[in-house]
Amino acid sequence: MKTLGCFKYSKLLIIFLAITFLFCTITLTTASCAEATEMKGGYPMMVGDFEVIMLSDGINQRPVVQQSQLLQGNREKIKDVLERAYPDGQIEGTVNAFLINTGSKLVLIDTGNGKMGSPTMGNVINNLRVAGYQPEQIDEIYLTHMHGDHVGGLVSGTERVFANATVYANQREADYWLDDGNRDATTDAAKRTFQVVKETITPYMTAGMFKTFEGNIQLTPGIRAEALFGHTPGHTAYIIESKGATLVLWGDIIHVAAVQFEDPSITTAYDSDKDEAATARQQILAEAVKNNWLIGGAHIAFPGIGHVQANGGEYSFVPLNSQAAK
Repeated sequence: MKTLGCFKYSKLLIIFLAITFLFCTITLTTASCAEATEMKGGYPMMVGDFEVIMLSDGINQRPVVQQSQLLQGNREKIKDVLERAYPDGQIEGTVNAFLINTGSKLVLIDTGNGKMGSPTMGNVINNLRVAGYQPEQIDEIYLTHMHGDHVGGLVSGTERVFANATVYANQREADYWLDDGNRDATTDAAKRTFQVVKETITPYMTAGMFKTFEGNIQLTPGIRAEALFGHTPGHTAYIIESKGATLVLWGDIIHVAAVQFEDPSITTAYDSDKDEAATARQQILAEAVKNNWLIGGAHIAFPGIGHVQANGGEYSFVPLNSQAAK
């Protein structure tokens, strides 16, 4: 494994968290175990020979009624599921990023909000350090898409946070968000995202540290990009494969787990092409079940890792930590 001067500390962290988690599974409820690991802001595991650490960017609370207005589809179904899932009227929003140590390279999937989100967000960098790594050690950053909660952590002010990292994004994604004509043609509210992209990507472009790719392609041994367009024009998942184990990091395929696993046709106001987004969601959910993949989501409750199960025409999510507790 790649040491980079800090991996010994990372191994100690993994051992500590593993002991903590084992203690939880024996003595506490599943919910308590999730809370115990979440306090660390990082959740380590192995995928084949690769070390993968889930990094929490933070959590915020919002009224269910507010979230309901952002969901689009069968209104009765949306209302019913939200009331059942969140009887107290509050929904917890989460953002996750993922660090992969391939042994020769450190790859970060998305960067969280940085200083561009709510006060409870922007914790990816701190949690990266807690896990034993420094931002300057990151070799490559793969963006699932360019919404602010995925690119905001790239910069601090006008400076690159990841001084030695090359940032990669799908060509369609870059072409859309970096085009002034697209920015000028959109709503005033959407212009904010274009501005965020300009502020976060430009420093890497100027330094020659921004690259694009097209379609489905292997970016580095054991990590390949998979186009899942719809949420944004170039929305992309990353498939991690090592020693027969597979973890699919699918970005924003799911925004509200309680609703969209049960009814994948339900979309959100943030989807640029709702039909395409729904199709991509149905496709990857079916493949995850068929292949028994581990999946990781940016907006699934931390640590955001688990398996998908099929229930007739519906799906459900089984978190990895609840599986371990059985």
